Amino acid sequence: MNSLKKYFNLPRSIYILSLARIINSVGSFVYPLLAILLTAKLGFSEEVSGRITTIAITAGGLGMLIGGKLADKFGRKKVMVISSLLGAVSFVICAFLGTSRNIVFVIIAGNFFSIAQWPIVNAMVTDQTNKDNRQNAFSLLYLGTNIGMAVGPLMAGFLINRYLILFFLIDAITTIISLIPIMIFVKDTLPTDKQARLINENDMERAEKGGVITALFKRPMLVIFTIVSIIYTLVYAQYSFGLPLFVNNVLGIIKGPKIYGSLMTVNAIVVIILTLFVISFMGKIKPIINITIAGILFAFGFGMLYFSKYIFLFVISTFIWTLGEIIFTVNSSVVIANNSPISHRGRFNAVITFVQESGFAIAPLLTGLFIAHSAIQNLWWLIFLISITGSMLMFSLFLLERYKTKKIKIN
Repeated sequence: MNSLKKYFNLPRSIYILSLARIINSVGSFVYPLLAILLTAKLGFSEEVSGRITTIAITAGGLGMLIGGKLADKFGRKKVMVISSLLGAVSFVICAFLGTSRNIVFVIIAGNFFSIAQWPIVNAMVTDQTNKDNRQNAFSLLYLGTNIGMAVGPLMAGFLINRYLILFFLIDAITTIISLIPIMIFVKDTLPTDKQARLINENDMERAEKGGVITALFKRPMLVIFTIVSIIYTLVYAQYSFGLPLFVNNVLGIIKGPKIYGSLMTVNAIVVIILTLFVISFMGKIKPIINITIAGILFAFGFGMLYFSKYIFLFVISTFIWTLGEIIFTVNSSVVIANNSPISHRGRFNAVITFVQESGFAIAPLLTGLFIAHSAIQNLWWLIFLISITGSMLMFSLFLLERYKTKKIKIN
């Protein structure tokens, strides 16, 4: 119960945003199974599927950049609601296009609008929290995502084979329903000038003048962190591209989608059960060290797939890399929030997430190319090496930060 107490005194808006995230995630069908949709239903090769997925992710990144800028200028709530509704409309259109390859263009547009709201929500959480309760708030939002994901992918794996129209429609409907409590109960959280003036000049959340790039480069450690994070997202992206293709390869095209959906449910259940305990246990450890540990867990979780031919090995693998996911996702959000100027929170979340998400964008492209020239099984030893490299670089950043802190104290 001690692990749960810290979740009881958060602002009401955090609970509502988490509830909305649960509803939205229950129907998040399209992106998690995009690789299977493109290959098994639309007949694209793995290499072409990788290119399309990369384009869709890139479109989502552009949506984030625009959404973050608009959220800092016009307010969080209205930009989030409008972008989410446009994303829902896109998936309604997809529902009536069937297996036409033209559906690809609408999916890309849907990703542009749907992903735009993610950094805006993070900015809203940051607006309503401080350094003492921010990790708790982000872990609750993260839990909301995965409570929905415990059900969503399992349903999606069934619907994609039998009821493609519902596959898209449910995604759209749950998005619209998730917006209702936000529109009714959540006020806009855009900080005022008075709030900005209350922040200490030495605090990394102090307001900045000028553009987002100028403000970002005044925080060089955050810039380095963001670049190294690309390695982490490149590895983690394999859950949505390399893993489903590998499961299909090992277990067959009929059984594969169902097993992959089940693995995603395992992933979500592990998050739901263990997030409270993992975050509580690692709460006193510096976020950079936590993220270093996450890289090691990614390495062994995905790396062991090289030896996986049986379902129980896929389950063990999912358990290990899910622990890495919990630690990386929550601590990464905290690092960004604690170093974002109050005047640029929407833009910082958008730009940093955009750079981080480039790992997701290039992963399908590189994975597709790799699979086209090598056995898909060989992908996993490469992922192991990449993840270990990322972990070592993140630890080096911790050492650099500690050295700078000691040097400042001496001077």
